[in-house]
Amino acid sequence: MSDAALRCEKLVKKYGDLTAVDGLDLEVLRGECFGLLGPNGAGKTTTVEILEGLNDATSGSVEVLGMRWETDENALRQRLGISLQETHLPDRLTVEENLRLFRSFYARGRSVDEVLDLVELQDRRKTWTEKLSGGQKQRLAVACALVSDPEVLFLDEPTTGLDPQSRRQLWDVVLGYKSRGRTVLLTTHYMDEAERLCDRVAVVDKGKVIAQGTPQELIAGLGGHEIVELAAQQPLAPEELSHLPSVRSARRSADGVALTVDQLHLALPAVLELAGPRGLTRLSTHRATLEDVFVHLTGRNLRE
Repeated sequence: MSDAALRCEKLVKKYGDLTAVDGLDLEVLRGECFGLLGPNGAGKTTTVEILEGLNDATSGSVEVLGMRWETDENALRQRLGISLQETHLPDRLTVEENLRLFRSFYARGRSVDEVLDLVELQDRRKTWTEKLSGGQKQRLAVACALVSDPEVLFLDEPTTGLDPQSRRQLWDVVLGYKSRGRTVLLTTHYMDEAERLCDRVAVVDKGKVIAQGTPQELIAGLGGHEIVELAAQQPLAPEELSHLPSVRSARRSADGVALTVDQLHLALPAVLELAGPRGLTRLSTHRATLEDVFVHLTGRNLRE
């Protein structure tokens, strides 16, 4: 049995003159949580829809659990769980009724009670869907994807618009599913989510994978562990700062300059000495994140 749960090669999807996915290669291993990161319009959702069998590729090849949608659609439908970016469940069905409905679509799966426990909705089992909070509705959508006990779970932007507590509750559901040796493909533009959940990530921009690895590997690839952002009344040029002690790289940010540095205690005094006379208006520091990786690779913020 192949170690790959999902694989696509030279994947292309065109809508007229628009190329949404442009020769994308991807491999997701069994038992890992893999994240697709990128801004809106990067091609993440289109790629996932093709892997899910909800959209057809213009060209390229796709394998899911060693099978192909062209020949194995019915078998694959029984083995996948899908939670779309927006899931509209019947408002006047209860939580339990929705789960029983979805469970009826599959030859085998988990009991409704077991899934209710998993997503912590036992106390809402008799509640109409329209009466649920946003976080509860999203957990119900994921529960409907889990009721078949799938081998692969697709989650497209699962926590967009949720409050911090609801996001963490959903993270626990994903981690509990993964702990059973199952595979997750997750799209997100929340970097803390990717760093918390994903074993590996691929950064997607303009329909292509531009970087891939563990979150730690991608962050280490920046060459420094800290980010210093500053702005001044008089213009600062990145090349002025790039040669200061412990500075690995410098780039323009929205209103100033962002530096990647190894050691703050060496870099900051030199930065202050240079920028202070220019009328320093802002100075902040933070540990390097996947957001910084994306900006470094593309020159754009993830949510642009």
